[in-house]
Formats: sequence, structure tokens, C-alpha cells
Amino acid sequence: MKSITALELKAKLDSNEQVQVIDIREDHEIMISSINGEHVPMSEILRTHDKISDEGIVVIHCRSGKRSAAVIHALESKFQLKNLYNLDGGILAWANEVDPNMEQY
Repeated sequence: MKSITALELKAKLDSNEQVQVIDIREDHEIMISSINGEHVPMSEILRTHDKISDEGIVVIHCRSGKRSAAVIHALESKFQLKNLYNLDGGILAWANEVDPNMEQY
């Protein structure tokens, strides 16, 4: 499975590279903190896989990276998607490395 660090993702976003960011956390988690990606809860991502871009890279994240890793594995296995990246450490890593003012839980 391919992965990307929070700092690498930030650099790609800052340089306007084509990156789709998908947050698979639950609604109550999004209300606490977000990096402004698309919100597709884990329970819906397989059913709505057609929303995943086939151009550029797609970064899928959760709180710590465990749920997103499971989702990426399922998407790669079931739909042969090749452009998926797991955000190492999830939004917790983003908060620690990129935005220390972000609220964590």
C-alpha cells in the first residue's frame, strides 16, 4: 500500500497538484477537525467508489491511518484502483506536523 506523510500532502496541496483528499471518518469526528477533504464515511465508501478520481493521486485518511488502510485495501482489491495513498498517521499526524492549532481528540 502506498502512503504519504502529512508534510508531503501539504506540499502537494500548496503546489496545486491534482490531489483528491477523502476523509472516511464519521460525522462527529469531522465536526472536531478537518483538512477540508471530501467526506465519505467508511460505511459508504465501497458503495460510492465511483466518486474516486482516476486522475492524480487520491489520499484517503481517518484519525490515525488504520481505518483508511483497511478501506484502501478493500478498494484496491475489489476495484483495482492504483492511485490510492494512505495518510500516514491520519489527521493526528496532520495536526502534529502541519497544523498544531488543530483540535484533536
